[in-house]
Amino acid sequence: MPDLIRNGVTIDDNFAEAFPMSGTGILITAPNAKWARQAALTMTGFATSVIGCGCEAGIDREVPPEETPDGRPGVRALLFAMSSKDAEKQLVNRLGQCVLTCPGSAVYSTVAGEFEIKVGDALRQFGDKWQMSKVVDDRRYWRVPVMDGEFFCEGKVGLTKKSVGGGNLLIMGADWDKTMRATEAAVSAIDGVADAIAPFPGGIVRSGSKVGSKYKGMSASTNDAYCPTLRGVTKSELDADIGCVLEIVIDGLTDNAVREAMRAGLHAIIEMGPEQGAKRVGAGNYGGKLGPFHYHLKELLP
Repeated sequence: MPDLIRNGVTIDDNFAEAFPMSGTGILITAPNAKWARQAALTMTGFATSVIGCGCEAGIDREVPPEETPDGRPGVRALLFAMSSKDAEKQLVNRLGQCVLTCPGSAVYSTVAGEFEIKVGDALRQFGDKWQMSKVVDDRRYWRVPVMDGEFFCEGKVGLTKKSVGGGNLLIMGADWDKTMRATEAAVSAIDGVADAIAPFPGGIVRSGSKVGSKYKGMSASTNDAYCPTLRGVTKSELDADIGCVLEIVIDGLTDNAVREAMRAGLHAIIEMGPEQGAKRVGAGNYGGKLGPFHYHLKELLP
């Protein structure tokens, strides 16, 4: 497979393969930035992979008071699932357990999708018929009495089936420190792209997986071709100078959001160069059999 080189970093001539997802986004506001972020972090916890978590979620960006409907600090969070039904179940449960419970929080829709999730209409029942609603600009909002005042929640949140999950970059370096340095720079760049998230811890996953396993019932298992310690005993994709591999998985509300997030991450890695960062960047795919979205690395290069 021919390779490309930019600023001393080798770029594999292959592609990331991604698949359709149902996606939604909400704005959480609170009396201060600390509690807005706390609510978003709690709601998006245990949401790294649909394989075991039921959804993938993360923080898109912090929103200043001048851009929120109630003039308070906010955080926008995105959530993705394999179906609209799964997305609705995960969002309603997480809002009920993690945001309704968080002091001072309020919830607004931020996605004008083809479908709607009736989150407020579900959560209002916690008010035990003490709740009230009001309509502003044709949008219904619920005011649910709670012990610190009121939980304010928009009645319906938009959902789109045009979302994409599974964009990815495989970052390969000489050792853990250099590989992590390059990967963190890529995650920081991806954070600046709207409508996209990297749902794994700190945006990074070390346990990249392949489809299937030697064990019955396991749908995924360690990506042995990219494990440095297995070089020599498996069909490895790693050269002798690679001592560490980290992956960034990207979900986005649109095809373009995933593409631009991958582009931003790749550029940050290349700009750092191999002396301080990664020697090589690749991407995971399944030969075009998993999904219709293919992001070729050579098309994302500077």
